[in-house]
Amino acid sequence: MELIAEIVVQVLGSLLQFVAELLLQVVLEVLADLLGRSIQAPFSSSRPRPAWLSGVGHLIMGAAAGWATLWLFPAHFIEAEWLRLCNLLLTPLAAGMVMEAIGSWRMRRDKDVFSLEHFVQGFCFAFAMAVVRYLFGH
Repeated sequence: MELIAEIVVQVLGSLLQFVAELLLQVVLEVLADLLGRSIQAPFSSSRPRPAWLSGVGHLIMGAAAGWATLWLFPAHFIEAEWLRLCNLLLTPLAAGMVMEAIGSWRMRRDKDVFSLEHFVQGFCFAFAMAVVRYLFGH
């Protein structure tokens, strides 16, 4: 019976580590989205920027967010190495889906949709952040 309880605790602990990493990335993406809106407003033009240029910008912002989180939380949230490798793909996919859902929600309400509120752009931001945390966290 103790073995089953220990297995359940390990599984729940791993799941909570993944959720903590996902929440950190989604919260920072939403903050980046809000910051981007406030910065973009005075400089907005009628011509949209190329998607690849926005992608590069979101990679840079994601890497910067990764460095900032390492300053605040230098230790990995996820302890197991194989789970950290899974996190490199799963968390950015989930964060991209969350940002896509936010963009769809805003579009249904006839609000402006920022480039970070698309799946690929949200994925780029979260992936860069995850790579920095993976490589430089301890």
